[in-house]
Amino acid sequence: MKKIILALAAIMLCLAPVNAKKKEKKVEVDSLGNKIKTGWNFGILPSIAYDADYGFQGGVLTNVYYYGDGSQYPEYIHSLYLEAAYTTKHHGIFRFNYDSKYLIPHHRLTLDATYLPDAMCDFYGFNGYQSLYNYDWHNWSKKPEKMSVADYRSRVFYKYKRDLIRVAGDIEGNIISHLKWNAGLGVLGYIVNDCDIDMLNGKNTYDPTAAHQKALNPNEELLYEKYKNWGLVGVDEAKGGWHPYVRGGLTFDSRDKRMGPNRGIYTDLFLTYSAAFNAGYGNQASGGYNHLQLNFTFRHYVPVYKDRITFVYRVGTQNLIAGKSPFYMNNYLNTLFIQRVLYEGLGGGNSIRGMMANRILADGFAYANVEFRFRVVNFDIGRQHFFFGLNPFFDLGIVTQPLKLDELVELHTGGLYHSLKESMTANGEVMSDYFQVDQNGNLDNSGIYRPHMTAGLGLKIGMNENFVLSCDWAMPFDKQDNAKWANFYVKMGYLF
Repeated sequence: MKKIILALAAIMLCLAPVNAKKKEKKVEVDSLGNKIKTGWNFGILPSIAYDADYGFQGGVLTNVYYYGDGSQYPEYIHSLYLEAAYTTKHHGIFRFNYDSKYLIPHHRLTLDATYLPDAMCDFYGFNGYQSLYNYDWHNWSKKPEKMSVADYRSRVFYKYKRDLIRVAGDIEGNIISHLKWNAGLGVLGYIVNDCDIDMLNGKNTYDPTAAHQKALNPNEELLYEKYKNWGLVGVDEAKGGWHPYVRGGLTFDSRDKRMGPNRGIYTDLFLTYSAAFNAGYGNQASGGYNHLQLNFTFRHYVPVYKDRITFVYRVGTQNLIAGKSPFYMNNYLNTLFIQRVLYEGLGGGNSIRGMMANRILADGFAYANVEFRFRVVNFDIGRQHFFFGLNPFFDLGIVTQPLKLDELVELHTGGLYHSLKESMTANGEVMSDYFQVDQNGNLDNSGIYRPHMTAGLGLKIGMNENFVLSCDWAMPFDKQDNAKWANFYVKMGYLF
């Protein structure tokens, strides 16, 4: 109930934007009967959101649109987006984004500069269902009867520290009709480490004699540390690195509009080549992490009833076709244009809603999202056009290129071969606690390709066709994807 109340409060706050007043020369309406916007339109709003994986978010944001004479409305001429926010689970957002189809005539240009510090980034192991998830190991409650005190290890057992710095520029030009070419340049900087337990504890002091307490045990080895000890995460990737990239590809786009389209197709096919320098901060030569990835996406928007009901779906895949990718880049979902704060896959509010963030971590994966979008009511407040919408949806993700865990152990132990089972035994661990195993206690690969599925319902509140507040509730089909019965998200924009 508290989550619902806070979500409704966030919605009400978003209904009071500040707008630049401009004398309008003429009155025209769009296909929905809304008066066409012209000139500058902007709002300074509280950046209030909720994500089951990141917690409650507080900060400030502004999105400035310029529509010119309104002849292209609801398309804008320029869009400027600024946001600074922080969440209760120590995840920060500091972002600038610019988007325009008119700064360079007949070309779309997007620029993005983002810093995302994350003191508790999710890490559930490799290859989806091949890595077992144990809810009791990190489930802590103020009331001991609501948790398994005997099995509990740490609230951050499935976490590690990851800061991401991203600077990117993407451009699109026309070839013929709806067919376009795309190119982009950027750099991704990852700073990776174990969780800072002292910082997370704050004023709470750990008492080794207490059976139940909020303070984190600084001596508890977390899953990320175990992966380093077992040889699954090597010294050359354990602290992150910097990765400049270049990408290029083709896009077919017949959508009637970019934000919340009602009809049309959007599909893209592109390659991203990522180099590596300073990987591991000097621990090992970084040339091994130069890699080439292939991405394909197909989105279809089918009108069912006028502009009121639309059936939409998206299918896509990302696969490694050459080189080697460090583990921390395997959940970064490449995209031709950066519109969201972060594209991560698979799991969480930006890819497979209802599933834990980063649940699928592999060299390659595929995904699908299916929605019905109901536009329930349109209304005006002042000079602004609003709408309410409902979106039932179904999401799916699957591993297509698993990491071969035994081969990783061989690679990261200097060529001295021993199995993952031997490596874990040497560290006093039992493989069946962490991985699917066969009747002989060895790695079982049979469940790797089993699909992860979720379903849920979304509420959308839109302003002037371009600003959309999204509240999604979703639940997984399998408790290995989330032991809670459901997850809740409050975000900006449609998923796709």
